[in-house]
Amino acid sequence: MSDVKRAVTKEDIFNIQSITDPKWSPDGKGIIFVKTNLEKDKDTYISNLFYYDNTSEQVTQWTYGEQKDIQPIWSPKGDHLAFLSTRNKASQLFVIPLAGGEAKQVTNCTNGVSEFEWSPDGKRIAFQGALKPDESFDRKADEEQEPNETKPEVKVISRMKYKGDGAGILSEEYEQIGIIDLETEEIEHITKPGHDYGLLAWSPDGKCLMYTADEAENKDFSFDSDLVLYDLESKTSKIIETDKGFVTDGEWSPDGKKFAFVFHGQVYKNASHPDILVYDKESEETLNATKDLDFPVGDYMSGDILQGARMPGVQWGNEETFYFPVSEYGNVALYEGNDSGNIKQIWDGQQHIYGFDVRSDKVAATVATSTEPGELYVYELSQQEKQKLTKYHEEWLSQVKISEPEEFVYRSVDSWDVHGWLMKPIEFDETERYPLIYQVHGGPHAMYGNTFFHEMQWLASQGYVVAYINPRGSHSYHQEFVDAVRGDYGGNDYMDVMNGLDHLLEKYEFIDEQRLGLTGGSYGGFMTNWIVGHTDRFKAAVTQRSISNWISFYGVSDIGYYFSEWQIQADLRNIKKLWEHSPLAYVDEIETPLLIIHSEQDLRCPIEQAEQLFIALKRQEKDTEFVRIPEADHNLSRTGKPSLRLERLQHLLRWFEEKL
Repeated sequence: MSDVKRAVTKEDIFNIQSITDPKWSPDGKGIIFVKTNLEKDKDTYISNLFYYDNTSEQVTQWTYGEQKDIQPIWSPKGDHLAFLSTRNKASQLFVIPLAGGEAKQVTNCTNGVSEFEWSPDGKRIAFQGALKPDESFDRKADEEQEPNETKPEVKVISRMKYKGDGAGILSEEYEQIGIIDLETEEIEHITKPGHDYGLLAWSPDGKCLMYTADEAENKDFSFDSDLVLYDLESKTSKIIETDKGFVTDGEWSPDGKKFAFVFHGQVYKNASHPDILVYDKESEETLNATKDLDFPVGDYMSGDILQGARMPGVQWGNEETFYFPVSEYGNVALYEGNDSGNIKQIWDGQQHIYGFDVRSDKVAATVATSTEPGELYVYELSQQEKQKLTKYHEEWLSQVKISEPEEFVYRSVDSWDVHGWLMKPIEFDETERYPLIYQVHGGPHAMYGNTFFHEMQWLASQGYVVAYINPRGSHSYHQEFVDAVRGDYGGNDYMDVMNGLDHLLEKYEFIDEQRLGLTGGSYGGFMTNWIVGHTDRFKAAVTQRSISNWISFYGVSDIGYYFSEWQIQADLRNIKKLWEHSPLAYVDEIETPLLIIHSEQDLRCPIEQAEQLFIALKRQEKDTEFVRIPEADHNLSRTGKPSLRLERLQHLLRWFEEKL
């Protein structure tokens, strides 16, 4: 093999595989996980289950086909494996015997299954799926039914939450919970029609389920849910008292005495740091185990290579100790804690842990770094040593040139430190000067960090300096920092971005100040629009899936009315404030050539936001183009059709090549 390495190409997305959702077998002899490939010829994604054997140190593929097989969970005895599969269109629950035999489909729910949990005796499975009020789980979907070619359906809308990005116009469906007896295949429906529930965990004694419930009558303004303990014998439920907020994950301690869960409070609306709360079943008290931790529990990393990654919120190691992920300073680390509030970091580093499973003193985890896509690892807690188990990207990495990001920190408004990264072009020559592409992430409560980012590597391979920062509003920093952007869009967050540019130009003399490029998506698209309306320092910019007008966004986005109230802190009774924070109000000042990229099926930031901006710019004969991406939603750059992802990248590069 030649020692000459090549540049990363946009087509290399087909060489990057997504390794996710590791689960120890109950006997500790191996790990099941999911591997997802981008299929170029079929222009889609394919997921299958793979097993790593500790003894042979070999990986075996367990499922095959062109569907998505995801979310594997072992039966308690380890003699069966359950998973979800799209092999019959809607995602259904399948069970495969480990002694041999084909996977058996055990649900046929009209709208599919999204979550499930084994009973402790392995005889039943609780599952979650969407149902209309008049539907039941045992209604068989007619796979042979001819498509309905009658008149288009007229929809009568009576609720504000009537559409969703990636889903379109929503039917009146609610998340429900059922339990299937694997022997009789009978299904017991345990929740009330017309309300939303979220399955969490089955108690170790098999007598109760923990789930969440949103039974509010006015769901348009319901953003909370109750934590519910459901007794399977008496068919009664009990609400576990918490502050206003909602729960996203939880697990019983092995002895069934305590329940640890991830709680999202509403003090700072969607900017609030999640915490780990622990409910003691005997005392009926709930304690906040992470109240003194000023970082968010969970994974808030932005990226473009992971498919279907599922990060556990909390897992018990024994009766007293649990483990949970924390986003901090652009990394995702693993912490250990107990209900007394004693917490400590046990696995850190410049890395992105995006999946884990604990068994005894070992952690199976999927981990990525800024220079290597995710692989499967085992981490020894007692010795604090890790071992890489898979090497799916080893051959590819041996063929391509990778730019290693350099971290930097600078002082911005309020004397706060702001954190960022810079990537040099792969053929870097310190005597040359290079154009810069400056990236702003979405959210705004997300983060850039130490994970592999194909787009960034590709731009560096094309001869650009690439820089990206975490301005105020970004996660992985203190609560005040995350909350500071709310009500101040275009204020000190803008100053953070521009102060970062000043820092880059002062510190890195190889950046050509006359060839500065800017881009970002979602909130990053808003910020791109805002920046070019307030400065002409950038020679070219690309705005993606952006917001230009908060007044119209309020009514057209699937989250518009409440997101605007939470983030801009204004509604339609305060048009003045919505307009003052709208980039469209500053079109007169835009002189930077601006490419607008937007997906036609984006309901998070609907395409009318791009249309308004484009027409306003063209009316004033500004230098602009509008790229409309069909058959794509807000998540194009992460989960869109591979061919359309390549189109987006090509237009991004084309604009900078032409203008810089």
